[in-house]
Amino acid sequence: MTPEESLSQQDLARLLQRTSRTFALAIPLLEEPLATQVGIAYLLFRIADELEDAPRWRRDLRARALASFVQWLDAPRADGAAAWTQLVEEAPPTDDAGCLELLARADDVLEAARALPAPIASTIVAHTKRTALGMAEFVARQDEHGGLVLADVDDLRRYAYVVAGIVGELLTDLFVLSHDGVASARAALEADAAAFGEGLQLVNILKDAPSDAREGRSYLPRSVSRQAVVDLARTDLARARVYVRTLADAGASPGAVHFCDLPVRLAEATLDRLEQGAAKLGREEVMAIFTEVMSSEKP
Repeated sequence: MTPEESLSQQDLARLLQRTSRTFALAIPLLEEPLATQVGIAYLLFRIADELEDAPRWRRDLRARALASFVQWLDAPRADGAAAWTQLVEEAPPTDDAGCLELLARADDVLEAARALPAPIASTIVAHTKRTALGMAEFVARQDEHGGLVLADVDDLRRYAYVVAGIVGELLTDLFVLSHDGVASARAALEADAAAFGEGLQLVNILKDAPSDAREGRSYLPRSVSRQAVVDLARTDLARARVYVRTLADAGASPGAVHFCDLPVRLAEATLDRLEQGAAKLGREEVMAIFTEVMSSEKP
């Protein structure tokens, strides 16, 4: 079976568009087969994220779903639905229609992942398991309503690593498997891969802090100043730029370089806005950055 037999390119594009703004814009920049590989990987990670967030579920349901999700990754359902998919059918975890569609197509997404070449499939599944297991650690610390308070900078960085740093490591593995030149730069890329993901996540945390607070979540530790988190994000984004340059210098495809450069530039612009006390980037500003990335010869 090929990935297209379980999840068509149209299905993949639709699910990306319905569940992500930035990734739906960035993934098409990749050449095939990386675009399909990264798209499928993103959807699996997004399923885990939906089970962790699950605004309509209690903490115990989130924990049960994530534990079942990890088992499902190892052994897709053969005799009836997996426990977590049954929970979703009985009590939808969210009101978001796009996310519910993704959860309903989860078996197809996993089949598409398993239809990829064996090294790619095993890499995607292994990293998805790592993030789901890490998410489960934080779900165990939530209150009954999903509230979570991070204690200090180390706690914040552990959370950012679980939900985004691992993504940087996954992307590195996929890039290495796709290009011999990139494989020769593996050590240099691995040095900055987690910081690449962490920086993007810290900007999201800073941007979403007001709405998170209304829902009982505090990803900005009370013992740490907001400016300290901004400074950490700036440091991480500087390392993310090094990551992108390393990728380019190793001879990675233009699509792979643009794919990584775009979210870094969007994060930098968003952080600038936040420090000015302004609103989030508008569509026109996002498209202007997109055009700049696509027209630049070097990151």
